[in-house]
Amino acid sequence: MPKLIKKKSKKMGLPPGTLVHIGKKRMEEVKISIIDYDEEHLQEKETKSIEECFPYKNKPTVTWINVDGLHEIKVVEEIGKCFNLHPLILEDIVDTDQRPKIKDFRDYIFIVLKMLYYDKEDNEIQVEQVSLILGKNYVISFQEREGDVFNAIRERIRNNIGRIRKLGADYLVYALIDAIIDNYFIIIEKLGEKIENLEDKVSSRPKPANLRVIHRLKRDLIFLRKSVWPLREVISILERGESSLILESTNV
Repeated sequence: MPKLIKKKSKKMGLPPGTLVHIGKKRMEEVKISIIDYDEEHLQEKETKSIEECFPYKNKPTVTWINVDGLHEIKVVEEIGKCFNLHPLILEDIVDTDQRPKIKDFRDYIFIVLKMLYYDKEDNEIQVEQVSLILGKNYVISFQEREGDVFNAIRERIRNNIGRIRKLGADYLVYALIDAIIDNYFIIIEKLGEKIENLEDKVSSRPKPANLRVIHRLKRDLIFLRKSVWPLREVISILERGESSLILESTNV
């Protein structure tokens, strides 16, 4: 049975909105980090208590709640209840086979992206799904595991660099999306280097092994296109600024 069908079979017969984690099985503990800030104030902490996230829902500051790990369904459910997230959105968050997309629910915007890594040991592209919830004064990011491309943003917040502490949650979402897209260019550069090396090998010493490398490269390029192409819709909707959550003072 194809892998995708095996994954989806977990949900067969279940009503819509039932949360079932679809993705790599993980045993590590889910981690929750909170960064709360404005131009004059900064608070940063890690917690194991979901309840510690709840007071930030209506604070006047900007709050970034990051969840590393989707395999503990209760964590996603409880955060969803607190922030009044639609059950179908929670279902999409724990299903890591989602395509990049954006949905506006008036009180919040839901965004799904693919975060790509280049694995030096396996010499191939690795992918992780990232879901973002943009509310009036908060951003919640859901990731499959610990480790991401957002450290530069954390440092900008900590050290009050640029406009990030002066602007709202919408600017933070733009910054997170920008970091993911910037990493795509690193992946493209790596693929370009591999293609150049392969061209040298093929011209000097043609071997059957080179055909396998070509096949992997084609697969990587197709996968990259599938991850990048839907981003046009996400960026287009954000640029139009039709949601009240996107302020005119925030520039893409």
